[in-house]
Amino acid sequence: MHRTILRLAALGAVATLALTGCATNADGGDSDSVDVTVWHYWDGTNADTFDAMVDDYNASHEGVVIKTSNVPNADFLTKLRASATSNTLPDLVIGDLVWVPQINEFGTLADLAPLLPADVLADINPALTSFGTIDDKQVSVPVSANNLGYIYNKSLFEEAGLDPEAPPATWEELKSTGATILEKTGKPAFELFTQAGDNGEGLTWNFQVNLWQVGGEFLTEDNTAAAFNTPEGEQALNYWVDLIDSGLSKVGAWGELGKSEVAAANDGSWMVGIWSGDEPFDFGTSTAPYPEDGSPATNLGGEQAMVFDNSPEKTQAAADFLAWFLEPEQVLSWSEATGMLPVTNSVATSDDYLGWVDDNQPRLRPYVEQMAYARARPNTPLYPAISLAFAQQIEKALTGDVSVADALANAEQAVNDVIAKG
Repeated sequence: MHRTILRLAALGAVATLALTGCATNADGGDSDSVDVTVWHYWDGTNADTFDAMVDDYNASHEGVVIKTSNVPNADFLTKLRASATSNTLPDLVIGDLVWVPQINEFGTLADLAPLLPADVLADINPALTSFGTIDDKQVSVPVSANNLGYIYNKSLFEEAGLDPEAPPATWEELKSTGATILEKTGKPAFELFTQAGDNGEGLTWNFQVNLWQVGGEFLTEDNTAAAFNTPEGEQALNYWVDLIDSGLSKVGAWGELGKSEVAAANDGSWMVGIWSGDEPFDFGTSTAPYPEDGSPATNLGGEQAMVFDNSPEKTQAAADFLAWFLEPEQVLSWSEATGMLPVTNSVATSDDYLGWVDDNQPRLRPYVEQMAYARARPNTPLYPAISLAFAQQIEKALTGDVSVADALANAEQAVNDVIAKG
């Protein structure tokens, strides 16, 4: 399967296709072909690989021309709003998972459930399809995935006299090994995302992992109220505060792990690709530690694809392209070329993919395994404002300005105010 023409096109001829693909796409179709415009924000290898796959699709499917445009991440939603106002929406957009509820309000998104083969939808990780379900419609499907796991500095473990091949699996082990690391090296054991910043999501996204691990919920099932001001919420926040009070973590800007100033952090699967070949230190990965009396959990990220219902012909053509992109052969090639995690269960558990991981990127293996219990953030268009409101109040507990109980109560009020104002 990896030796297909697609694999060679995506990897061996990326540079050529990236330079010529758009011109070919624009001029290669006849007057009777259906043109499908696609917006995405990928750059580098991700963009080159996607454009190569699009070029392969166009060459092998008559009557349709897929045309891609790169829109910078920072400008994406603004330009999409403008295109909605001027009635010039693209046919297919690929954006951050948390954007889906907002994009759903820009125009009419097609229900992909009747447009995609049932076996394709059934093969997708259910946490990702559940996120794209709004008002009983499948308004998005995933095309890439990532999650948060434990990344650690093996050299600091060795310096502390710890086995670098035995990272902590539980909160309790993280605290005990952390105490040894602090004593032997003088460096904190675990980096927390302690600052709300200008959007809050770093703190909120990381905290949700620990909240879910103790059985808590962030919002109610219908996303109409905060649900974290509970004993479970207190347990998760106390865990963070205890790490800070004991010196195992510290309050400050994110990024200390990469500077070897801290031994470990929960960080994304994308770091494996970023650091591989240019490693700041000898690093290892593991699944996110969880409490002995809790359950494993992690938080999902990645990109989802949405189709605007611009016309029956364009909608069906866009859905057909997505069905092709989500076939095992394409999911495998895309995942291997980009380092993104497979969105389909058949590929994520296949010998082909796992063999490639073990041979080429073994530090991805824990992230792949975590997909079985990964969860997605609430799919509400208010989520960005909710995330910031939550983080701004929780940060005050981490700096010691308010108690855990007060921080959760204040965050609950702030989040509920966002929801009430809509």
